[in-house]
Amino acid sequence: MTARLRGLPLTEGDLADLVELHQDPRVLAPFGVEASTPDETAIETREWLEWRLDHWREHGFGVWMFRDPDGLFVGRCGIHRWSLDGQSEVELGYVVRSDLWSHGYATEMGGAVVDHAFSALGLPTLVGFTRRTNISSCRVLEKLGFVYERSFTTDGKSSVLYRLASSSPRP
Repeated sequence: MTARLRGLPLTEGDLADLVELHQDPRVLAPFGVEASTPDETAIETREWLEWRLDHWREHGFGVWMFRDPDGLFVGRCGIHRWSLDGQSEVELGYVVRSDLWSHGYATEMGGAVVDHAFSALGLPTLVGFTRRTNISSCRVLEKLGFVYERSFTTDGKSSVLYRLASSSPRP
């Protein structure tokens, strides 16, 4: 699916990799979340997985799991329906294992998913949002061609919203 990674739709078999990802305090920090106990993380991740699998069944798109050629789990990236201020949007989201940060994987995964969203699914626009303080995630969105639209507050925290139209020029 990319030059370095293979992306496949999320499945039940991805639970162990997701639990490990969701236990990493470095991965959780930008979301303003602290790690739960291993048992709680497993339960929360199972619920997250079921929610995302339901999204695939309902909408025909969702989260992809990305692996290197040897099968090593790198991260997850996908799109999902999301509502902001009563407006339905399709949001791009990505998370990379913290030991693999700064290797361009988020941008690579994001680019593949954006291409799929526009070419295969025919979506007109995508949004991405992150905490204002998550400069790395803002840079990923900008590298993908997303343009800052506005600030907003979610979960009591300041966030920034970016948008990319299918007709926009992309790097």
